[in-house]
Amino acid sequence: MQAVLSAIADDRRREILRLVQFEERSAGDIASHFDVSRPAISQHLTVLRTAGLVSERRDGNRRMYRANREALSEVREYIEEFWTDNLARLKAAAEKESNER
Repeated sequence: MQAVLSAIADDRRREILRLVQFEERSAGDIASHFDVSRPAISQHLTVLRTAGLVSERRDGNRRMYRANREALSEVREYIEEFWTDNLARLKAAAEKESNER
């Protein structure tokens, strides 16, 4: 999970995930949405692929990328645990305060 969280900590990588969330895109198409070099986008894609957040497919000499929706679901579940725990604690604190009055 650490590799996944590190991968999504970067703004550009999160934007790349948004671009490939619903459709497969070529590396060149992805790079066209950013004002950085193609090698920089390639490095971001490598981080995302290594973390298991995107899959890569070759189409001739192009590389096509798509979000790994299963991995993204796992991240969502992991993060929701914190949210759910915090809501439960908030509820318990509010109930305790209400009972003390």
